[in-house]
Amino acid sequence: MERIQRGDTVEVIAGRDAAESRRAGKPLRGTVHRVVRAYETDRTHRKVGRDPDRDRVVVQGVNLIIKHQRRTGDVRTQFGRIEMEAPMHISNVMLVCPSCKETTRVGFRTSVDGVKTRYCKRCDEAID
Repeated sequence: MERIQRGDTVEVIAGRDAAESRRAGKPLRGTVHRVVRAYETDRTHRKVGRDPDRDRVVVQGVNLIIKHQRRTGDVRTQFGRIEMEAPMHISNVMLVCPSCKETTRVGFRTSVDGVKTRYCKRCDEAID
């Protein structure tokens, strides 16, 4: 189980977008579209182990880039200047608790049944 999962609401706390949001006066929040886990590979490109230093998240409306896409032979491909969300490092975002609506650190609890759940360290409520 990971601290940040797909569908969570997060707030940007570091990086270019955080500086822009501080100038605007409101925190930049968004929903996690995708979590990209980084794996170490051996020389035959098989997964050997996790590399948490390279984990990234894609957040809705955050870290927007412009990709210049050339027209190809396929008629249905989108071309021109395409604005899209780029992955950002997972340490640049912080989870927003659904119950207290504030950024919080995440803790883990294991129940008697052996089920591991996340909880908010600020208000002590279960997140999952």
